Amino acid sequence: MLYLIGLGLNEKSISLDGIKSIKKCKKIYLEIYTTNLPYSIKKLEKIIGKKVVKLNRKEVESDRLVKEAKKENICLLIYGSPFFATTHISLIEECKNKNVKFRIIHNASIFDAIGEAGLQLYKFGKICSIPKWQENFRSDSFIEIIKENKKNNTHSLILISPDLDFKTALEQLVTASNNKKLKLDKIIICSLLGTANSNICYGNINELKKLINKLKTPFCFIIPGKLHFFEKQIIDRFS
Repeated sequence: MLYLIGLGLNEKSISLDGIKSIKKCKKIYLEIYTTNLPYSIKKLEKIIGKKVVKLNRKEVESDRLVKEAKKENICLLIYGSPFFATTHISLIEECKNKNVKFRIIHNASIFDAIGEAGLQLYKFGKICSIPKWQENFRSDSFIEIIKENKKNNTHSLILISPDLDFKTALEQLVTASNNKKLKLDKIIICSLLGTANSNICYGNINELKKLINKLKTPFCFIIPGKLHFFEKQIIDRFS
């Protein structure tokens, strides 16, 4: 059987159901390509009492896990919730096609935690992400999603590639916005939500640049859409 287990947002947020399932498994895998853990893998291993093997995108998206799950109980640990990163649904479809049993154990994700910023969750539009730019390719298609959300008066949640630090991610956002003629007003930065070191900041680009050495991964950007007066009242407190 294959278990997909959400870890939640800090090292103590894995559920009792998740712990019990891990105890049944011969191998414990952790995917490391959708986000960075805000704590060490050693700390995770100490909590679950088992050795963890890291897997990259290519390994997770191969048929390796499904083949192993046909022979024995294994699990894939995922930071946050198993299906916030939609790539993991392909594993379940493959299990169905190969008649391999599976079980999903949900947990909190960043989309739950950003409620702390004070924006109403049902007013968020399409989610987009900022990838790490390559020397010969700079993907800025995420700007089109932000523009569409703005047109619809909805908020934009922008996820950040795990190999981007805050300084580089902010630079890419500004550059892409300038190239696509998107005016950036005040934006929200959420860092380490769900942990003891969580931080929410709200300001314009120049104000946020002052936080370059203070904000740690994982983090995300939020570009507010049309604000209800109560939303504005709350986010202004994070200025």
